[in-house]
Amino acid sequence: MKKHLVKVYPSKVPLKREDQLAWKFAELAADPVDVAPEVVEMIGNRVIDNAAVAIGAINRAPVANARTQALAHPRAGGATVFGMPLNETFSAEWAAWANGVAVRELDMHDTYLAADYSHPGDNIPSILAVAQQCNRTGHDFVRGCATGYEIQIDLVKAICLHKHKKDHIAHLAPSAAAGIGTLLKLPTEQIYQAVQQAVHVGFSTRQSRKGEISSWKAHAPGWAGKIAVEAVDRAMRGEKSPSPIYEGEDSVIAYMLDGKDGQYEVPLPEKGEAKKAILESYTKEHSAEYQSQALIDLAFKMRAKITNFDDIEKIVIHTSHHTHYVIGTGAGDPQKMDPKASRETLDHSIMYIFAVALQDGKWHHVDSYKPERANRPDTVTLWHKISTVEDAEWTAAYHAADPAKKKFGARIEITFKNGSKLVDELGVANAHPAGATPWTRPNYQKKFVEMTEGLVTKSETERFFGLIDRLPKLTAEEMKVLNVLVETGKLTHNKRDTRGIF
Repeated sequence: MKKHLVKVYPSKVPLKREDQLAWKFAELAADPVDVAPEVVEMIGNRVIDNAAVAIGAINRAPVANARTQALAHPRAGGATVFGMPLNETFSAEWAAWANGVAVRELDMHDTYLAADYSHPGDNIPSILAVAQQCNRTGHDFVRGCATGYEIQIDLVKAICLHKHKKDHIAHLAPSAAAGIGTLLKLPTEQIYQAVQQAVHVGFSTRQSRKGEISSWKAHAPGWAGKIAVEAVDRAMRGEKSPSPIYEGEDSVIAYMLDGKDGQYEVPLPEKGEAKKAILESYTKEHSAEYQSQALIDLAFKMRAKITNFDDIEKIVIHTSHHTHYVIGTGAGDPQKMDPKASRETLDHSIMYIFAVALQDGKWHHVDSYKPERANRPDTVTLWHKISTVEDAEWTAAYHAADPAKKKFGARIEITFKNGSKLVDELGVANAHPAGATPWTRPNYQKKFVEMTEGLVTKSETERFFGLIDRLPKLTAEEMKVLNVLVETGKLTHNKRDTRGIF
């Protein structure tokens, strides 16, 4: 790996394209380096993971609505949409949109946290959609995914968007564009132009994850994937884009990030070096914001030592800066304590999540968020006894450069009315690579079966798993059916409608 200094240059000091970050991304994407076997294996795991959570959310309103928008754009020889018959295909950019929303809706797929946040599995829907429409093989697909994961994770290591209240899809749009460039074996120049357009139009504010969180939280990655597809198409037609997109005098660093004096060091593999960043990412066992994963596991453990929840005086969660200010009381969002809050808001409230996990000893992607569950009086009482505080040690562990030392958990102090305390801590979730039960292929398959119960037949599950097992060897024709069909009669909103413009 090599670190690349990125900073702002005045227009009167022209910056050679070879020294621009977008060009370095393009060179990385165009490098024909082989994909390591362990990376291929993990890409297969994450394709299963994406499909599991997408089918689990398949009939939820945001997913159904995104699907009907895609259904208004049929295309022979196009891309498939989750749940739909595999012989019905749609324009790649709209399939990327619909599938991206389905993957993100339950907030239950993979994650990488460093200077900023990311769900790098969001790269997969757009890369897969283009692979299907453009007749690419499984080998092409895994190469594209390796690039998408690499660039997004390397950006997340170096450039913090959150402190400037920018949404994390600003790192997803360029990574997806570059991944598509790798998939299609495009020349460096075209990938460079596509990346720059994707960055330019990929910035938005974090209001999508603040206050009363709406369904746009699920739609945002689908949007990034869609604009990535369109950016690549435009570049392939010979069009140019704003340049230099990161370093320009009026561009994103100068006016959206650290300003004209801002500097970043972005780590990237050198030419010929394998792209292995996906191995540093981790998935979710529970349907909730990643920083709550270890705390859900810890709640399950601590509840065994509590005989009566009414005896609890207060619960204080000592945790990292990010956890405290994003999903804790440090956010200052009253909605995070409101029983009538949306599901999207509740899954960003560690106070709610810890209360329910402590009481129930289990977590379910639907039942744990039902209005009747959130409004249960004893839960509301316990929930409102919980607060978070930032702990410097947990913040330092969150930002640790060594993956083996990174921690995303907390220390929990439960104080009882008699003055006694129950204290415990957990650094990483059980499913994390460094956790108590790190996940391998069977865990991902089990998650798929659980999430698709009653929606997908056993034979369809076996067909899908069989394709994943042969992923890098799939032909272009086999890639066209790399999706999951929902059982007849179980899929809502499966026909084009007239509710909108399309």
